[in-house]
This record gives sequence, structure tokens and C-alpha cells, in this order.
Amino acid sequence: MLLVALIAPVPATAASGSDPMWPCVQRKVVSLSAGLMWPHPIEATPLHEEIAADAADLAAKLELRRVGLDEAKALITQFVKNHPEVTPTDMGQVFWHIFDKINHDRRRLITGIDKYAQKQVALAKRIDEARTKMDSLTAATAPDQDAIKSLKQQIAWDERVYRDRAHSLTYVCETPVLLEQRLYAIAQLLLEPVSE
Repeated sequence: MLLVALIAPVPATAASGSDPMWPCVQRKVVSLSAGLMWPHPIEATPLHEEIAADAADLAAKLELRRVGLDEAKALITQFVKNHPEVTPTDMGQVFWHIFDKINHDRRRLITGIDKYAQKQVALAKRIDEARTKMDSLTAATAPDQDAIKSLKQQIAWDERVYRDRAHSLTYVCETPVLLEQRLYAIAQLLLEPVSE
């Protein structure tokens, strides 16, 4: 009961009532809204043929998390230099492609976090059940020492796995937030050269 009691308040408090199983401090938001990051309507029209290939290449590079914001800014500057006729509508299309990919990746991460939380709850339940069983075996008139030893080993291992996962949770929960922040920063970088 101890481990279930330890993890139960965290999801309830963290989720603010939206999902009682959500283990993160950040509120669970499955899908982002492009309109909150991009101030103009994003039209579903194809890009001009002259810039389409370069725009697709730019979007593909900006989607990558390993491309830092300084490098992203340099790539955008070069794109605008190569295509001075680029418009806010064109940049909206570039942003939409990046948004679509990163939002998809972010949704997959959130699904993974949900599964992660369910595994933690299941593991906590298994530990509690093993402790209860061990208490019963210990209280028996003729305790089965081999079974008790086996349960102790199982509990020790499961608790270690539980703690290791709990330590990883902070990083796991931060990842969707970092992706959201990256999307917003990229939107600002794409807007900058066409809003001057």
C-alpha cells in the first residue's frame, strides 16, 4: 500500500483534474494549436514552385531537435536571402510542416508517458501484493523461508526498478514541454524576417 499511496497524490495534483493518472506536474495537453503560435491564418495552398523544394528542405532541418535555435536562425536567414520574395503566407506553410511533425512526435511522447504511468501503478500494486504475501508467509506457524527469501528478492528488484523509473520521470515529463517551447521559438524565428 505504501508505494500506491506515494504515487497516487502526485498524478491527481499534477493533472489538475484533467487526467488522474497523468504523472507530470505539467498539465496534460495532447495536441497543440498552431493558431496559438502563428498569428496569421495558415492557408492550405501549395508553395510557389520556385521556393517549394527549399522550403521543404528548411522545414525538414528545423524539425530536428539537434538543430539548435542559433543554427535554425541562420538557416532561415539564408532561406530568406535566397528567396527575397518569400511572404508571411509562405513562412506559414513552412511553419505548418514543422508544427505538424513536431506535434505528431509530441503526441506519441504523451502516449508513452501515459503507458509509463500505468506501468508504475502496476509495479506499485505488484510490490504491495508481494509485501502482503510476505507478511502472511512470515506470520505462518511454519514460515516457508525459501518463499520469503524469493519474495524479498522480488520486492527489492521491483522497488529498484520503480525508483529508477521515478527518477527518469522528470526528464520524460519535460520533453513535451521542450518540444512546445521549440515550436514557439521556431515560429518567432520564421516570422521575424517577413514582419520587418
